[in-house]
Amino acid sequence: MKAELQTARDLALQSGALLLEHYAEEPSVEWKGRNDPVTAADRAASRFIVEQLRKRFPNDAILSEEEKDDLGRMQNSRVWVVDPMDGTKEFIARRGEFAVMIGLALNGVAQLGVVYQPTEDKLYSAALGEGATLSERGAVRHLQVSTTADFTQATMALSRSHLSESTESIRKKLGIERTIQTGSIGVKVGLICEGRADVYIQGRGTSLWDTCAPEAILHEAGGRMTNSLGHPFRYDVAEVRNLQGVIATNGTLHERVVETVRAFRPPA
Repeated sequence: MKAELQTARDLALQSGALLLEHYAEEPSVEWKGRNDPVTAADRAASRFIVEQLRKRFPNDAILSEEEKDDLGRMQNSRVWVVDPMDGTKEFIARRGEFAVMIGLALNGVAQLGVVYQPTEDKLYSAALGEGATLSERGAVRHLQVSTTADFTQATMALSRSHLSESTESIRKKLGIERTIQTGSIGVKVGLICEGRADVYIQGRGTSLWDTCAPEAILHEAGGRMTNSLGHPFRYDVAEVRNLQGVIATNGTLHERVVETVRAFRPPA
């Protein structure tokens, strides 16, 4: 998938530059729903990415947060899953913790991902079997999750805009003291891929475009991502919301995190 990965990298960099142009201006904000903002930057980046993917891979399906969902994608074995700007609240608040996320699912499974944080010029990318890399200000290195097996030595990546009381309770139950707080889910999962964090937990509030690209990168870096029941994500489903939440870890800690989360959030 060298052509697909290079295309995703190129589009992430170009759309990141587009976001930075908007970032220099006062954002125009609308609300898609309660606590769900969207800006002109989100829409401009989405149009650009979707148009370019259609030109380069006309037979592929596309699911983008800012475009109408075509359920015909469920019959296509190749689906691009796009969040043109993850972390819109951080963009609006001028915190810089937003990212472009472009993933590719094959037969319902995330197999390629690119996450780009333009304010830091950090480009995470991976494709199945090819490993994960981080390009940061011109320097490229391979990514590998930590081997931390002790929760007292672990670090949890926390959401800046969606921190919940239940997540705090789970953190304390696990015995994790160290935390890193940031915006975009892609950036938080990126910290796990770098070995700077070990655990990330999110309840409801994410969708398939929030997890596809980060999951592919995390997998290649040696980590794991599932829902809160420990089940793998599927990207060939009609429901785009991740109704059972998200757990991302370095892999070593995963089963124990799932057990703890399930105790707090028993299956409905």
